[in-house]
Amino acid sequence: MKIDTDVRKIDELLGRSVEDVFVLDHIREQLLSGKKLRIKFGIDPTGPSIHLGRAVPLWKLRAFQDLGHQIVIIVGDFTATIGDPSDKIEKRPMLDRKTIERNMKEYKKIIGKIIDIKKAEFTYNSSWLKKLNFAEISQLAESFSVQQMSSRRNFKDRIEAGTDISLREFLYPLMQGYDSVAVKSNVEIGGFDQLFNLKAGRTIQKHYGQPEQDVLTTAMLEGTDGRKMSTSWGNVILITDEANDMFGKVMSLHDDLIVKYFSLATASTTEEIDQIQKELASGVNPRDMKILLGKKIVARYHGDKAASDAEAHFIATFQKKEIPDDIDTIDAHPGETFSEILLRATIIESKGEFRRLVEQGAVHDLGTNTAVTDPFSPALPGIYRIGKRRFIKIT
Repeated sequence: MKIDTDVRKIDELLGRSVEDVFVLDHIREQLLSGKKLRIKFGIDPTGPSIHLGRAVPLWKLRAFQDLGHQIVIIVGDFTATIGDPSDKIEKRPMLDRKTIERNMKEYKKIIGKIIDIKKAEFTYNSSWLKKLNFAEISQLAESFSVQQMSSRRNFKDRIEAGTDISLREFLYPLMQGYDSVAVKSNVEIGGFDQLFNLKAGRTIQKHYGQPEQDVLTTAMLEGTDGRKMSTSWGNVILITDEANDMFGKVMSLHDDLIVKYFSLATASTTEEIDQIQKELASGVNPRDMKILLGKKIVARYHGDKAASDAEAHFIATFQKKEIPDDIDTIDAHPGETFSEILLRATIIESKGEFRRLVEQGAVHDLGTNTAVTDPFSPALPGIYRIGKRRFIKIT
């Protein structure tokens, strides 16, 4: 495939959704030269899902791929046993081999929603990292000082808080940096919280006499509650979410995130996003813009028809207060309480969760149009709304 050196596309690649580029002039020169670059991206299989925040660098990979460059995806099956300390305020647990293998099962299929897997190199860093001996690791460690590691923001915060930092956490940048040597990367992509690790690749490539890779970090995408999108906080929109659920989550976003989501989570052009920003500033109802945003995000992962159907479902269910046709039906057992039946149906994870939902007024009997107020109430027949988007019918 011929390398595309279109200046407009390159400027879009290096500008949109980007937090920082190191070194900008060099990477731009390389992209304009027509040379086929090796673009590295590492994933530690710490969980079996990918949310829209994690998808931002993946779409950046796709942009490089569309220009004809070689994508190299490194599955950190070895580094996952170390635990990446980036942006963490506490020690990250080491993953066992069984957990890593379980998480890996769906990764490739999920990533395939964004990049062309057939054209990408897909490799595992255990194939070279497990071969390093202690002498080689000691040599790598000479590339960094204790002061450098200790001054890293998250480490510094933990030291000041009196929280332990294990030596294995100091090893992580060495491992990720050596990955760059192993695959001879020209560019590495990651989230902005990865900048220390990405620059470590440059240091270790220099140690081995290789040209130093350029580094591109992508912007952070906040979750549905306005905080950093994080699976552990439950504020995520997964790229594998069912279309109606994905659309509903987008509609629940804070209004001040609309423009950022258009920029980081859709393929809308810069001109379209500028127009959306102007309309919002002129007083257009943010709800209307979120409907457009929801359609674009759902279409990206599920197709245009699913996006239109999700919009219709949302309008019918939440704006017209109609009940969807395809709600779950659950048979109540004699003597069961509401919380027990929802727990059995895996709609809630604990009776404590149900109690919190009741206290928040988030459980409604749609037949009587009243909220359930007793966390120990029996499971009476009827149609109920649990939270904002879940409906069930109890028989």
